[in-house]
Amino acid sequence: MHSTGSKSPSQNTAASPVLPGARRAVWLRQLHQWHWISSALCLMAMLLFSITGFTLNHASQIEAKPSVTRQKATLPAPLRERLAAFAGEHVDAKLPLPDELAGWANQTFPVDVRGVNAEWSEEDAYVPLPRPGGDAWLRIGVDGQAEYEKTDRGWISWLNDMHKGRNTGAVWSWFIDIFAGACLVFCITGFLILKYHAANRPSTWPVIGFGIVLPIVLALLFVH
Repeated sequence: MHSTGSKSPSQNTAASPVLPGARRAVWLRQLHQWHWISSALCLMAMLLFSITGFTLNHASQIEAKPSVTRQKATLPAPLRERLAAFAGEHVDAKLPLPDELAGWANQTFPVDVRGVNAEWSEEDAYVPLPRPGGDAWLRIGVDGQAEYEKTDRGWISWLNDMHKGRNTGAVWSWFIDIFAGACLVFCITGFLILKYHAANRPSTWPVIGFGIVLPIVLALLFVH
C-alpha cells in the first residue's frame, strides 16, 4: 500500500520558500532593466547637459559675437487709430495685441506675437520676445512707426539657455523635469547594483565614499 502522508517532488518544490539567491537574481534583473532603460532615455540629454555644463563654466572664455537684425515699418492708418484707442484704454496693462494688429505684425515682421503680452502705454505697445540664445522685441507706436529687433548670440549661447531652461517654454521645462527624474532612476539603480556587487568588489564603497565626500569638501574649502 502507498503511504498517504508522502508528497510528490513537485509538491515539495512548490511548498519550499524561494531561495535567497533566486530572490537576489530577480532583484538584480529588475535593477539592470530599469538601469538600462533610464540610461537609454538619458543618453542624448546627458551628453547635451554635460557639454553645456562645460560651456557654462567657461562662458567668459568663449567669445560670442551677437548678430543684430533690425526692421522698421509703418502701420496703416486704420490700424493706427485702432492702436491709439486700445493704448488709451489700457495704459500700464500687459495684454496681447488685438487680433488685427497681431496679424499685421506677423505679416510684416518674421515673428509671431499672437497671444504674447505687450506692455502698453499712451505712446506705444512694446512686446518683449525673449528667446534661447538671444533676444527680440517689437515696438509699435501710436504715431504708426513700428520697430523690430532680434539679437542672436550664437549656438553656444542657445545651448547654454537650453541647459538652464531660459525662455524655452513649457514643453522644454517638462522635458527637463522628466529628464531629471530619469537621471534619479539611473543613479539610484546604479547605486543598488553596486551594493549587490560590493561583496566581490572591495573598492566599491571607498570609490562611492570618495565621490560623495569630494564635492562637499571642495565646496566647503574653496567656494566662498
